[in-house]
Amino acid sequence: MKHNNLLSLFFATAALLIGVTGLSAIEKSHDAALARNLNTFNQIVMELEQNYVDSIRTDEAFKAAIEAMLSTVDPYTEYFDADDRDRLTLMTTGEYAGIGSYITVRDSITYIRQPLDGSPSMKAGLLAGDKIVMVDSIDVIADKKQNVTSLLRGQPGTTVRVKVIRPWVADSVLVFDVVREKVKEPSVPYFGMVDDKTGYIELTSFINKSQDEVREAIDSLSKNPGFSRLILDLRGNGGGLVESAVDIVGYFVPKGTEVLRTKGKDSSHERVYRTTHRPILPDIPLITLIDGGSASASEITAGAFQDLDRGVLVGTRSFGKGLVQNTSQLPYGGLLKVTVAKYYMPSGRLIQALDYSHRNPDGSVARTPDSLTNVFKTLNKREVRDGGGLTPDSIVEWEKSNSLLYQLVMDNKIFDYVTKYVASNPAPASINDVVITDEMFEEFCNGLKDSGFKYDNGSEEYIKNLRNYAKDEGYLSDEAASQLDSLAASLKVNLDRDLKINDDKIRYYMARELATRWFGRTGDSTIRLRRDVGIDKALEIFDGDYENILKGIKKK
Repeated sequence: MKHNNLLSLFFATAALLIGVTGLSAIEKSHDAALARNLNTFNQIVMELEQNYVDSIRTDEAFKAAIEAMLSTVDPYTEYFDADDRDRLTLMTTGEYAGIGSYITVRDSITYIRQPLDGSPSMKAGLLAGDKIVMVDSIDVIADKKQNVTSLLRGQPGTTVRVKVIRPWVADSVLVFDVVREKVKEPSVPYFGMVDDKTGYIELTSFINKSQDEVREAIDSLSKNPGFSRLILDLRGNGGGLVESAVDIVGYFVPKGTEVLRTKGKDSSHERVYRTTHRPILPDIPLITLIDGGSASASEITAGAFQDLDRGVLVGTRSFGKGLVQNTSQLPYGGLLKVTVAKYYMPSGRLIQALDYSHRNPDGSVARTPDSLTNVFKTLNKREVRDGGGLTPDSIVEWEKSNSLLYQLVMDNKIFDYVTKYVASNPAPASINDVVITDEMFEEFCNGLKDSGFKYDNGSEEYIKNLRNYAKDEGYLSDEAASQLDSLAASLKVNLDRDLKINDDKIRYYMARELATRWFGRTGDSTIRLRRDVGIDKALEIFDGDYENILKGIKKK
């Protein structure tokens, strides 16, 4: 019987685990508790299997048990079964085998969001906005449980037939035979010159080839005669491989420089990471952009630059992940990504923001308050702090969104308009010719109104709660109620007014979407950098206080 075989295998594995601890180890309280709990768990499984009224879904039960146990440690310790290992491979290499296209799901229907530049899907002719209706012989519209991503992936060299409906064209039903390839999502999707002197590199992850991609970007930028300073953009970069971060830091600091050190439960996880090659840009002025999405290897890179006074950090406080993970092989093709150490920056500080070993009674984890952080010193004796991520040398207030812009993006209103527009308009000769005209903006706004587009600015709910609170506390007089009515009327959603107020921002998002359709990621980045407050602040610092910031000299 299948269940009995699985149980026998589990018991054998558990017995092996207990045996490995040894009799002398079980005498210790921790190991004794481990042995007791393993035996108890074994007994529960046996009782359920033998006596529970219905059949036990063994795979689901064990997976749930594993996930429940891992939830008691930290969110970075993860179990990957044999079917899920591709996700880990993508995280560390950026590679997978498939058609190379971002997809999106709306109302249980899958659409092509954007083919990757040079990918099989782009070569075959798939376009953003195409609605996928069949993959090979599987009708993914009728069978909404199908995982379209899994169907599109497969062995390199194999062919997958994709049937789509393309809106706003005469022959809307199209069939493409796409030859799968090994697809690599670049960790440097864009680099270029933002002015005659300033190079820019966008680094979105730290995978096993990131250092090579950054090196190629630097080599290309260095061909520009005026290239004399660099902006490294780590905003939204959630990190990745420590080794890639150390290699990239090594492009800018002397060989043999300590970048970080790790400390774990025992000496086997203690290690000092130093740069291993001669720098290629040892003296170039360097500014690194970070935000709340910059974590892990991003913080290692940016934190090393800050602690070594090798560059200026610009942006907002980083995420605060000071933990290191290793992967361990498990039986039957599984993997465990487990936190094995904490890392410490060159100044000696640990930037981990959350202490998962000390949870609140409800199981939540609190961020380390600034009042409990400690002061450390950079190479030039500037003060920096631990516990809570990296605080930039220069804070930037990012451009904020609002409920209207959020809903336009989430409801794909801009995406759908651009899909319709590109169906009947050819691409211009240059990215610089991508312009949202008044006629286009008016057409977009009229389409919104005709579609009955709805959004909520949150004001009505806030006023409702305020009214209830005032009533409960006895403050809701006739005068107060009248004032709340007046306030509610003034804050009521008005689409015409809000479209006018947000005219410039809406055109910006429209231009980015349009540039992406015609010129790929390069088009999007080019438009984005035109109104990037982080870039503006970096250029201002390069031309002004760069050296003073690194020396710790504050403005008077």
